Amino acid sequence: MDSAGQQTDGARGGDGRAAAAPLDVRWVHGSPSAKHNTDPDIQVHAYDENTVILRQNMAIDYEAPFMFLLFGTARAVLIDTGATASADHFPLRRVVDEVMESWLAGHPRDDYGLLVLHTHPHGDHIAGDGQFTGRPGTEVVDAALDSAWDFFGFHADPDAVARVDLGGRVLECLATPGHHEAAVTFYDPWTGILFTGDTVYPGRLYVEDGPAFARTVDRLIDFCGSRPVTHVLGCHIEMTREPGRDYPVRTTYQPDEPPLQMTTAQLLDVRRAVESVGSRPGRHVFDDFVLCLRDTHR
Repeated sequence: MDSAGQQTDGARGGDGRAAAAPLDVRWVHGSPSAKHNTDPDIQVHAYDENTVILRQNMAIDYEAPFMFLLFGTARAVLIDTGATASADHFPLRRVVDEVMESWLAGHPRDDYGLLVLHTHPHGDHIAGDGQFTGRPGTEVVDAALDSAWDFFGFHADPDAVARVDLGGRVLECLATPGHHEAAVTFYDPWTGILFTGDTVYPGRLYVEDGPAFARTVDRLIDFCGSRPVTHVLGCHIEMTREPGRDYPVRTTYQPDEPPLQMTTAQLLDVRRAVESVGSRPGRHVFDDFVLCLRDTHR
């Protein structure tokens, strides 16, 4: 988008479809000693002029979740708020304000808003919500099932594709239960990125509801079949570059991380894995992810 809010060709392919920008990023990945960690509290990576990827430092919380800040002409959206509530330890509000101020310096406008949405309500994705309480021009949508589904209109039709207009940039939002009953996936036609939260990412895919998860994966594959998807971005990296090997839970140093981005072909891999595992609870290891199915009979 240019300063007047019109789309430019910078993020488009020759046919006008979303073109993948490079994501060859060395993400902050912890250190052998958290005491001596010198990485920023929050890594800020500009995917393009209007799309920013944030990662929390592992020295603050081992989950090290990713968050996403997308700019439209009328407002920005922050997807997820990280794993730590304290602004002293995790200054998410300050970093978001700085990034927005920089963006507005190049795209001046009055009454620019901020919308805070979530991929699901687990604590490592909502802990920073309180930092945005009272922020002018800001709407924080609670991630819990009832409030999130009220916002997106999923109560009336859980299979609907909800649309969130940021001004010149309209996100498509899907209810995608399985990891959590309130999970939401976001598709951004501007970049072609599918933001899958904890449903699909290079790590341990914790499945609370197996049948719902299978339906969600099928739905995502069908959805991607009719849209140009450049990257599938979840909210964590837990695998190593060695196929089938993940870092142990609570690891705070991951020097051999694979890329964050996955592909639609890997969605097909997840579907095949789900089919092969069936309803068997436990940990099931595959090259690019681990399926962790809850025992529903206990």
